[in-house]
Amino acid sequence: MAPLIELRGISRAFPAGDGMLTVLHDIDLTIEAGEMVAIIGTSGSGKSTLMNILGCLDRPSGGSYLYAGQDVGAMDEEARARLRRRHFGFIFQRYQLLPDLDALGNVEVPAIYAGQPRDTRRSRARMLLDRLGLESRTGHRPRALSGGQQQRVSVARALMNGGEVILADEPTGALDSRSGAELLDLLQELNAEGHTIVIVTHDREVASRAGRVIEMRDGRIISDQRNAPAPALAAAPPQGRRPEADSLAARSGRLAEAFGMAVRALNAHRLRSFLTMLGIIIGIASVVSVVALGTGSKERVLENIASLGTNTISVRPGSGFGDRRARAIDTLVAADAEALSAEPYAASASPEIQTSANVTWRGNSATISVRGVGTEYFDVGGFTLQEGQLFTPEALAARRQVAVLDPDAAAAFFPDAASALGQVLTVGRVPVEVIGVAAQSAPAPGPQSPRMFLPYTTIAMRITGQSQVDSISVRVRDDADMAEAEAAIEALLTERHGKKDFFLTNSDTIRSSITSTTQTLTVLISSIAVISLIVGGIGVMNIMLVSVTERTREIGVRIAVGARRSDIVAQFLTEAVLVCLLGGLLGVMLALGGGAVLGQMQDNLRLVYSAPTIVLAFLSSTLIGIVFGFLPARAAARLDPVEALSRE
Repeated sequence: MAPLIELRGISRAFPAGDGMLTVLHDIDLTIEAGEMVAIIGTSGSGKSTLMNILGCLDRPSGGSYLYAGQDVGAMDEEARARLRRRHFGFIFQRYQLLPDLDALGNVEVPAIYAGQPRDTRRSRARMLLDRLGLESRTGHRPRALSGGQQQRVSVARALMNGGEVILADEPTGALDSRSGAELLDLLQELNAEGHTIVIVTHDREVASRAGRVIEMRDGRIISDQRNAPAPALAAAPPQGRRPEADSLAARSGRLAEAFGMAVRALNAHRLRSFLTMLGIIIGIASVVSVVALGTGSKERVLENIASLGTNTISVRPGSGFGDRRARAIDTLVAADAEALSAEPYAASASPEIQTSANVTWRGNSATISVRGVGTEYFDVGGFTLQEGQLFTPEALAARRQVAVLDPDAAAAFFPDAASALGQVLTVGRVPVEVIGVAAQSAPAPGPQSPRMFLPYTTIAMRITGQSQVDSISVRVRDDADMAEAEAAIEALLTERHGKKDFFLTNSDTIRSSITSTTQTLTVLISSIAVISLIVGGIGVMNIMLVSVTERTREIGVRIAVGARRSDIVAQFLTEAVLVCLLGGLLGVMLALGGGAVLGQMQDNLRLVYSAPTIVLAFLSSTLIGIVFGFLPARAAARLDPVEALSRE
């Protein structure tokens, strides 16, 4: 039968300046199953380096290492981690317990990476702690345990997956003499049960408790003496070894452990975690709020347009808005409105002349928007009569000096709408009598100046002196096709004018323009908000890199007890994702809360939140956690376990 451990020509060299420093020189060593071996030597003799190679924490520079006939040097990282989980248990001088876990949690860590069910591993961890006299200390964290108790916890952890080979590095170095003697008694008991024990020490008294003492000096074995006969080759294997599971449930268990460790790590550094999340919170809140504000503004504007009717077409002189020659065009006249009103597709049509004038009443003066309109204008514009009456065809024909006010204009001069009726206002130098007050069902968005409506014939003759009109508004019948009506209006007016010196707009065009503009602005502002998300992601990456540095020893311990690189990546990546998810949740809550407050403060402000936007925000925060958390997680997984364990 092949020996349990067999080293042939093992050497280990490390870079030192421009050259290499050789720590181990051609080590030949065989250890049989069931032996208790002490490796002794002064500091710098190479004994700890040899133990790290035996425990698969380090790789030799040369030679071969066989474990139970398997070539360890040919194994990849996954296989070496499996070998540590299944066969090795480590007892460190400084205990190397995880500070955020209690005694029970520390003991069961190796079984988590071995895929053992939670109930099974908890039961075994309790059994081991009870056996070692720690049944009353299972819920205590390391800082609440004495040195001897912490070392017993580390022994129980070494035995969790069976501990076929227990490697003890200066196990009594941090203990008092009594606790040290108790630990050595325990190791001898475990050896009697079939465990192979390898102790690294500089203390000859400790070494004398072993059945075999190997002395090293300057990286070489200088003596190999037995204090007791070698065990039989067929020594019974230790009891308690658990088969390793790699099922879906086992993987889920490892992910649950990664999640639990992430929660504990964030809870242990709450302020730092919150500051890390702050960039994500601001970014998510900004994106959600901007999209909600853009959607709400668009809906409000579109509702206003819809209340005016989507079947309104306006005719204006010139080639389009901003045409400087439009004022010189005089071919658009009131007769065009009458001709359009007679068409079968038109429900109503009205010419319009726009100006502004200084309006006075009993010493009160205000600048008012004055519009000359036809009798059908109020139907086209969606006005509702509140008080009095509207213009009649007779008033238009007689060019009567009468006016209809909107509520803002009425409020500018009179305490209530009813008191305005019959009053005479002076428009410039022209007196007009108020015969009615009419309000638009849905006023145009944005601030509006007070408006006064007069017959267009009165405006043309007594105020502006113009023969042409500024625009014509046509309300298309509900049963008529909008596109056909627009084409017919264009054809009719082109025929009447002899050329196309006008342009048409309709509420559908305005709707499309507003929608397009709103979407563009939303995308622009959202892009700016996304920058804060990226900055927040960089902050998460920086903090996670700091966390990796702070927890180097923890990572080394986890690797020593059998964690795969994928387990380390999962743990730190989960932390990053959790930070970003919590940041996303707080960001959404901030956006919703801020929107509610703004809604109470501003009646005209509307924020419309949508489930897809909120879901997208969470997905974005998760993606940021994965992208910016991967580099720190990868850096953690690639740490050298020997260097990590020695880091202070």
